[in-house]
Amino acid sequence: AYEVAMPVLTYRDYAALPDDGHRYELWEGDLHEVTSPGIRHQRIAFKLARVLADHVETLGLGEVFCSPLDVLLSDLTVLQPDVTFVGVNRSDTATADRGIEGAPTLVVEILSSSTAADDRGRKRELYARYGVPYYWIVDGDAETIEAYVLEGESYRLSARAAGEQTVDLPPFDRLDLVPATLFPARS
Repeated sequence: AYEVAMPVLTYRDYAALPDDGHRYELWEGDLHEVTSPGIRHQRIAFKLARVLADHVETLGLGEVFCSPLDVLLSDLTVLQPDVTFVGVNRSDTATADRGIEGAPTLVVEILSSSTAADDRGRKRELYARYGVPYYWIVDGDAETIEAYVLEGESYRLSARAAGEQTVDLPPFDRLDLVPATLFPARS
């Protein structure tokens, strides 16, 4: 039996994809279709992005972005985190018309049933490999935020936040985030 090698795609191939309403990511040269998020997911993403953007802008810490936005970690790896923060200290990261080039300060993935395994597995590995210092996983079902810090080549869980108590999650000081405010009632 012969194995057929799939072609390794680059950012150039990715950028040439037709604008057909589908969303894609490029994982080490492999193309992955990304399903559109649901309403609850988007409500959580918007609320979190608003809290982070207000904090970041008030203190002049950098910029916050929402998906869909390409984060070009390499010519072979292009991801679209739900929320992305680029701190002013990330001079090696460029924000250009085509997206964020290089490792941002923080990426946030909001779990859905179709993405949870990848967000906790392969995508977390890719973010670590390319040096993203902070990674948050927001679990809308459990109504928690897991904040990870890059140590060496892998992430260490720094905090798990839930409920009505204010928290500061890395990389932010004085964030005063109340996790419960991010999660709308289920319909």
